[in-house]
Amino acid sequence: METTGARRSLPWLLPAWGVTRLLLLLFVFKVYVFPGPDVTSDVSVIYRDWYEVLRTGTFPLDDVTWQYPPAAALAILSPALLPGLEYASAFFVLAFLADLAVLVLLLSAGRRPGRTVRGAWVWVAGVPLLGPTVYARYDVMVTAVAVAALLAGARHPRVMGALAAFGALLKVWPALLLLAARRRDAWASAAVTVVVVAGLFALAMPGAFAFLTFQRDRGTEVESLGALVFHVARHFGWDGEVLLNYGSVEFLGPWVTIVSTAALALTGMAFGWLLLWRLMARRFEAHTMADAAFVGVLMFTTTSRVISPQYMVWLVGLAAVCLGFRASRMGLPVGLVLAACFVTVLEFPLWFSHVVSSDPLGITLLFVRNGLLVLATVLAARALWRATVPKPAPAPVADQAARAKEASASS
Repeated sequence: METTGARRSLPWLLPAWGVTRLLLLLFVFKVYVFPGPDVTSDVSVIYRDWYEVLRTGTFPLDDVTWQYPPAAALAILSPALLPGLEYASAFFVLAFLADLAVLVLLLSAGRRPGRTVRGAWVWVAGVPLLGPTVYARYDVMVTAVAVAALLAGARHPRVMGALAAFGALLKVWPALLLLAARRRDAWASAAVTVVVVAGLFALAMPGAFAFLTFQRDRGTEVESLGALVFHVARHFGWDGEVLLNYGSVEFLGPWVTIVSTAALALTGMAFGWLLLWRLMARRFEAHTMADAAFVGVLMFTTTSRVISPQYMVWLVGLAAVCLGFRASRMGLPVGLVLAACFVTVLEFPLWFSHVVSSDPLGITLLFVRNGLLVLATVLAARALWRATVPKPAPAPVADQAARAKEASASS
């Protein structure tokens, strides 16, 4: 049992978690004001408005900013579990509890053979690097479900499949947790969960799948990889504009549709690579499921038309699970993701005005952050391939000599 390292880490790890999370709570409760735009307005205004609609038994069909699968309604309605608190305050407390749940899961897993508490340290350090945005979005709740699913892993495939499917109904991306699942039980459990939960929502609440149309119509968000084209083009006479569109700040104007289509094509290519990897992979170890999920979500995030700051929470959670395994080869990509988290809080919310105006500081921040994500994606995919796909066996020496002899005879 890997208990000695865990015990030695606790006197440092728990205070570090407590201090950093206290700071996040002070920021979201506005005891101290974090520089830049108010990141809590999504909860106090947008989430709160959705809450009022959802509690009537229908989805917000007239609001194109509702772009989430049906189970997201549970996250938006969850503050009702704390009736003594105002909506935003209750949400922040629940986000804090989801953060705590992830820490407990990682610490518990770190005590098993072949595991380590490095993963818990990744979570403790990575979350505060993103600033108060973590507690002002429901992504930390989704990440808690995803971490629980991965840690269930091979020991409890049915639980893993059900949690991954439920996470996908919260925010789609946890479906990628099943990339390396080999047990039929996991896939069967996931399928049953999707059918039952989605079916219940479809029957009970009108508009459960309207989000599919709203997502289709999104453009190129200013923080995405493709947006760098327009940030630079604005300095050379591009006459488009930056507007709040479909709930995010996006570029609108000439060539935006082409760049958005290119981003979708890149995402398609990434999924094609993942499919090829799944067909070619032969060596599966205890950490392969977590490593594959990390690579898949990295690809999905990096190539997306939108890279919102809260997306980085997903990567930190999956990175923490990966490094919870001693044998994982994701150390360098995880370090790059943590560096990208720090740059992310600089570009949003701290200096978001520079990003929106496409000035040199804003462009530099995006080039660095997105460059780190691209590099992390390439290195993580390379490490996963090398660890799981066997190299072609070299031709026997006798066969090589025979081929050489035939070649010389024919010449």
